[in-house]
Amino acid sequence: MEVKKAVIPVAGLGTRFLPATKSMPKEMLPIIDKPVIHYVVEEAIASGIDDIVFITGRSKRSIEDYFDDSPELEHHLREKNKESMLKIVQDISSMVDIHYIRQKEPRGLGDAIYTAKKHINDEPFAVLLGDDIIVNKEPCTKQLIDNFLKYGRSTLAVEEVPQEKISSYGIIKGKALDDSLYTLDDIVEKPKPEEAPSNIGAIGRYVFTPEILDCIKETAKGVGNEIQLTDAIRLLNEEQMIYAYRFRGKRYDTGDKVEYVKAIIDFALNNEDMREQIEEHITDINL
Repeated sequence: MEVKKAVIPVAGLGTRFLPATKSMPKEMLPIIDKPVIHYVVEEAIASGIDDIVFITGRSKRSIEDYFDDSPELEHHLREKNKESMLKIVQDISSMVDIHYIRQKEPRGLGDAIYTAKKHINDEPFAVLLGDDIIVNKEPCTKQLIDNFLKYGRSTLAVEEVPQEKISSYGIIKGKALDDSLYTLDDIVEKPKPEEAPSNIGAIGRYVFTPEILDCIKETAKGVGNEIQLTDAIRLLNEEQMIYAYRFRGKRYDTGDKVEYVKAIIDFALNNEDMREQIEEHITDINL
């Protein structure tokens, strides 16, 4: 029942960040000096994952290049005796076993995950969306894995969603077992706020039993004429209990421009080499 594999879908077009994402994946947008996807992979590794499948699409080649060896750059850094930078570059290419599967056309998150079926090989697995950064001493995915190991059932990460953003999330209806754990009764993809069953929304972290893949296969196109993961979760919930877990940590939806800027500011303020200058700048703005 160990969870050692993760699927990270990165095939989306990133239209909210056009024109920047016309030529670069949204997951490669930098948070100071590391791209968003680097933090996602770090979370997976810190959660005990040792095998990652990226679901890619056209124009995502730079993600593959980022996690690959870079002989020319390494040679240049070695020649310049920049050993600390050389180590950083080499560490990136040896972080974890990474595989790439291309989603040939954007048919929805459910379809993207289903393309990894052969690689998953009937094992439980985690899903981490490539534009969510979650900061906490205990990684969010590790929290979900711990709940999965305790109950043996699929677990979704959830949090309270502002009223004005409810229509952007899968919203759950559930029974609270304690302050952080629910059993899932239903989940609705992007409901109107007045029709939502709650204000608790699923965010970009999941741990699934392999049966979710069979449910995806049976799922018809839904909202946006795409194969929605939410609809597959509803099918799975008819067969086996699913848990929703209110994770501990601070989440940044870097697919949202405001949240992306907040992430950069917060990460800068947590950087000892930058904090003082950034604080001075913010003080000057307030004046």
